[in-house]
Amino acid sequence: MHELLNRLFAYKAWADDALLTSLAGLGADNQVTTLAIKALAHMHVVDRIFAAHLRRTPHAYASANLEHLPTLEALSADIRANDRDYIDHVSRLDAAQLAERIDFTFTDGAPGRMSREEMLLHVIIHGVGHRGQVSALMLLNALPPASDGFTTYLHQAEAVARGRMTNEAHSPRVAA
Repeated sequence: MHELLNRLFAYKAWADDALLTSLAGLGADNQVTTLAIKALAHMHVVDRIFAAHLRRTPHAYASANLEHLPTLEALSADIRANDRDYIDHVSRLDAAQLAERIDFTFTDGAPGRMSREEMLLHVIIHGVGHRGQVSALMLLNALPPASDGFTTYLHQAEAVARGRMTNEAHSPRVAA
């Protein structure tokens, strides 16, 4: 599971970066960008809350939503830094740490108990959902969404292992 989690967090960073780059190309005044910031700010806050739970440290969030939304530039920098932090953190966990159950309190005051592995999977799944929301917004507004499929990531990140030449990662394979 540890190797898969490492791959999933590298994928998350790749997919987040692709989406943030696409949004930056739309401009700050685009209504899709404004709505995307809301969804991605929520995703980021949840990422930070669970990063604190994973480390058994307090966080400063009273809600999973921000009262004042950041600019796309500021949010992008925060998300990219957060992704690097998760990649580093996950790489240092061992099997016993992944299995360890941690008690915490949700932002609504309800008690929670999850293993680190479950928390990490939640962060991955939660992010996929919100990137999907933003991609749907882009499609509804006739804008091309970022390419964020896990299979696309694997074939780009591991091109040689997947039987592709590094510079041919985007090209279809031609049978000889």
